[in-house]
Amino acid sequence: VQLQASGGGLAQAGASLRLSCAASGRTFSNYAMGWFRQAPGKEREFVGATNRGGSSTYYADSVKGRFTISRDNAKNMVYLQMDSPKPEDTAVYYCAADQKLHNIVILTPEYRGQGTQVTVSS
Repeated sequence: VQLQASGGGLAQAGASLRLSCAASGRTFSNYAMGWFRQAPGKEREFVGATNRGGSSTYYADSVKGRFTISRDNAKNMVYLQMDSPKPEDTAVYYCAADQKLHNIVILTPEYRGQGTQVTVSS
């Protein structure tokens, strides 16, 4: 699976931002999808994931209630809606895919895309 993330940039705290990830190469609906991030000098951190059909979503406590992950299987796309972002959300965000959602949660996805930088200013 090839993953191409986009939508990152500079946002002010409290302003919304939406990341997109386009998938190609395999049957998209066979894969759980998710996002993780890595800030400078910090460990990678799970952000959120959704199952193959998009009916279930899981989030890190740090983003729960502020971020929403969704997918469009007809378009082979997954999204991360970032509402009320905070400066501590500044990081490179990576899109991930795996046939097992658990592998995304534990940060060992089979596939990951190149990152997109998100910078949130106060």
